[in-house]
Amino acid sequence: MLAKLDRLLAQADIKLSLEQKQQLIDFVKLLDKWNKAYNLTSVRDPNEMLIKHILDSLVVSKHLQGSHFIDVGTGPGLPGIPLAIANPDKQFVLLDSLGKRITFIKNAIRELKLTNVEPVLSRAEEFQETQFDGVLSRAFASLNDMVDWCYHLPNQNGRFYALKGIYQSEEIEQITCPIELLEVIPLQVPDLVGERHLIVLKK
Repeated sequence: MLAKLDRLLAQADIKLSLEQKQQLIDFVKLLDKWNKAYNLTSVRDPNEMLIKHILDSLVVSKHLQGSHFIDVGTGPGLPGIPLAIANPDKQFVLLDSLGKRITFIKNAIRELKLTNVEPVLSRAEEFQETQFDGVLSRAFASLNDMVDWCYHLPNQNGRFYALKGIYQSEEIEQITCPIELLEVIPLQVPDLVGERHLIVLKK
């Protein structure tokens, strides 16, 4: 699996230490193991997880600005855990409303010895803690719902980072909160079939 990860990272021009790569592989193994009982992801093959979960999360890393992020509707920790592994200098809050996902994340944090991840069991609209440099979401509702439910989370200069498949401009037009579209970034995920985009918004 390390050889495959090495190849994918090289194709995506992402440089990580051997320890970081091992953490990513260990995370995939944990996800695979827990998935059998907890049904955390529809992706069953660990090699597919490397592409669809790990690389799909990591390609966003270079676009993040700031040091304090929240991943809303994180599921089993995506993109939060791969990003936290790749960015040990940044802090990540992983938010989900489903207990079994947070239980898995707590276990993963312990097993992977991550010190920059805080799991929180809550709905986005009810979580009123700190304000963040970035609000991340992957496969999360519509853009309008994301902005609406999370509008209180970014700080003054904070950004929304929405990981999407095909970019549809009408989704932007449907946002009801005051918002500015900063950029739409096509993402290249090695070996992945289908389009990926990062949509960056600001209050």
